[in-house]
Amino acid sequence: MTEGDKKYSGSLNSAMIDGPEGRAAQDYANHFGEPGYDDITKVYIHQKYDGYSEENQQSWRTLYDQQMAFLATHASGVYLSGARSINLVRDHIPYLEGQKSVNHFLQKLTGWQSRAVPGYLPAKTFFACLARREFPTTVVIRPKESLDYLPEPDIFHDIFGHVPLHADPVFADFLQTYGKAALLTNDPYHTERLARLFWFTVEFGLIREDGEIKLYGSGLISSPGESKNALFNDKVERRPFDLDTVCNTSFEIDHYQPILYVLESFGQLRDAMNSYATRLIDEAGKVPAHA
Repeated sequence: MTEGDKKYSGSLNSAMIDGPEGRAAQDYANHFGEPGYDDITKVYIHQKYDGYSEENQQSWRTLYDQQMAFLATHASGVYLSGARSINLVRDHIPYLEGQKSVNHFLQKLTGWQSRAVPGYLPAKTFFACLARREFPTTVVIRPKESLDYLPEPDIFHDIFGHVPLHADPVFADFLQTYGKAALLTNDPYHTERLARLFWFTVEFGLIREDGEIKLYGSGLISSPGESKNALFNDKVERRPFDLDTVCNTSFEIDHYQPILYVLESFGQLRDAMNSYATRLIDEAGKVPAHA
């Protein structure tokens, strides 16, 4: 089996990230922040679009069809508007580069961009990307055997799930502020709290619009199972959003979420994040310069 033929378990097509470029980018990401490793652009790779198989394209179309039919009445209007604004289509896996790319449309709206990466990024590397209005994007896609749920990100989760919200100025500002705040702190206490905030908002957030609870978190938007469980399972506890309560709530990643938080607006999320960021800046200013 040649390197280009290798598969991840579950038949994820790793041809998109194999090779010297992917290995060099991942190594740089793993060392980012150390002396000599301060250029975040070196963690990005090319999409290698020709590497997608017909099965990969069919996975995208199948997921798009079944999720959009559901999301049309159950997703946040902000998400749906964003999907239209970036020209998210069912026919093919989105391009990240060129005139047909989602970035071409996104740049004009909020300045955000999706950047292809070779795999998982360490937390600080990830935060550094967000602070620049750049979203690290996995370019592989889940196999047809795992359409309902995949425990790791793929391009459907990242582009279909995350990127439409990046077209909204309020959410876009929140996410950049989050990245800057998370990059600022080295306190494990705040690092854990910020991870919980990301989980219960960016990944698994709900919002009330016109008196109805809607989906906006990417983990809900991109997962047929999670999205229905979040709205229709009577055992799910849907709590009103409060930043400190969210940050004090632990989570587990290997099953459907039993606790979710409901925003009243994205402005509420932005303002809460601004207040938290100010707190982190104030605390950082109290640290002795030699520390």
